[in-house]
Amino acid sequence: MDNQEQKHQRRPRYKGTHPKAFKDKYKELQPELYADAVKKVIQKGNTPAGMHRSICVNEILEFLQITPGQTGLDATLGYGGHTLEMLKCLDSKGHLYATDVDSIELPRTKDRLERLGYGPEILTVRHTNFSNIDQITSESGPLDFILADLGVSSMQIDNPERGFSFKTEGPLDLRLNPSKGISAADRLKSIDKDELQGMLLENADEPYAAEISRTIVTTIKKGTDIVTTSMLQQVIKDALKFLPEKDRDEAIKKSCQRCFQALRIDVNKEFEVLYDFLEKLPSALAEGGRVAILTFHSGEDRLVKKSFQRFYRDGLYKEIAPEAIRPSAAERGENSRARCAKLRWAIKA
Repeated sequence: MDNQEQKHQRRPRYKGTHPKAFKDKYKELQPELYADAVKKVIQKGNTPAGMHRSICVNEILEFLQITPGQTGLDATLGYGGHTLEMLKCLDSKGHLYATDVDSIELPRTKDRLERLGYGPEILTVRHTNFSNIDQITSESGPLDFILADLGVSSMQIDNPERGFSFKTEGPLDLRLNPSKGISAADRLKSIDKDELQGMLLENADEPYAAEISRTIVTTIKKGTDIVTTSMLQQVIKDALKFLPEKDRDEAIKKSCQRCFQALRIDVNKEFEVLYDFLEKLPSALAEGGRVAILTFHSGEDRLVKKSFQRFYRDGLYKEIAPEAIRPSAAERGENSRARCAKLRWAIKA
């Protein structure tokens, strides 16, 4: 028969509560359909694939003191967790702008928020770097509150196609916007030992920067390009073979984390765009306006701290956080990605 009925294809069985392969995590990748599965993952202290758990939400909202009718900016939209809570505070009065460079995740978050009832009448989303905050304020006017969460989103880390983590095999990319700039793999092809060593030291305080940079450059010069996450991990392992066996595995793990961080900061020019953002902040804020910035490593925190202190001395900020605010012990216990977070704030004079 020409019109034979097609046999129904069953979905592959969902193995366990947290499958290893990203593409198999269809319950977590569609959290609105599988709330119970997502809840189980979170209860174990993990972040479900395709999601992001916002950090320091209560502390941020307590400081920003958002009231209906205000105008604000979420400078790093991400999964939209902080954005959603700020929108709730506005209570459909006022306006929130949001920016992000991630061309993959931004439309998904925008659609998700629209389905929750937050359309263009209350929320404006722009695909741009937060260093372009002056372009936002040319439309919005001075802002009453600003939030910048500088962490990489869990969705980016968990997706092997983005190359942000050595824990899964994938292309060594590391770009927040895959359509711009060069990948980490291409960056390694064009760098010399001294520059790479400096990058690892400046961006990640890597104690074995000399050994790792020498091994990476030597490997590439011998004709083996480092194009995947597992290849970079293996080169780092090779570089640290000299370490005592009892300490080696833990040292390799930490060096991998630092090297991937250093490369990500470099290919996305994260320090440069953060500096530009911080320089434009005082002009972007209304009188008495508040800014909160969440950082996740010492380099970012130093930039934010020094900028806030300088503008405070210059009289542009009337008050700044005396010390960095850390997530509560309970939050750090429930969410491992909150452990290195620091929150700093400033108020415009």
